[in-house]
Amino acid sequence: MTTIIGLSGSLRKGSYNTALLTAAKAVAPAGVTLDLRTLHGIPLYDGDVEASDGIPAAVTSLKDAIAQADGLLLATPEYNNGMPGVFKNAIDWLSRPPADSARVFRGKPVAIMGASPGGFGTILSQNAWLPVLHTLQTTPWWQGRLMVSRANKVIDADGNLQDDAVRQQLADFVAGFVAFLNECKRDG
Repeated sequence: MTTIIGLSGSLRKGSYNTALLTAAKAVAPAGVTLDLRTLHGIPLYDGDVEASDGIPAAVTSLKDAIAQADGLLLATPEYNNGMPGVFKNAIDWLSRPPADSARVFRGKPVAIMGASPGGFGTILSQNAWLPVLHTLQTTPWWQGRLMVSRANKVIDADGNLQDDAVRQQLADFVAGFVAFLNECKRDG
């Protein structure tokens, strides 16, 4: 059994990236669990809050899930040609305290995908994630990124993926990431 944590970088109810993760769950190969998680409940990072109150429960729960999973799938929106602040904030919390960051991220296989109503399909946001993933010492899947442009044309108002070509690209992407995870398990 392979477990992947899917994390959308959007809080919006009608998020294209959350819809893309939901569609990914539907096309995941047999024997793969795609556990979709949310950023809801993760506060803005504040070192004073961390020092006085410790790590928030929502952060601890997500950290533990990522640490136990075989891989991490990030579905990133693109805001102003970069990663969403709320998504980066969550990753910042997840890397705290520094002594625990390795348990969560070091060597963790990670794939990035994204959906945008614009024409470039989150390429700049995905690129912005690369130095962060490097710093966290993850193992990014370099062979695959999925960039869904014109998401408002392929995902309907109810969050359903309506485009068969994009669905096939998504299925191939998820299968490729699972193959990478299996390779990492063999090599690890």
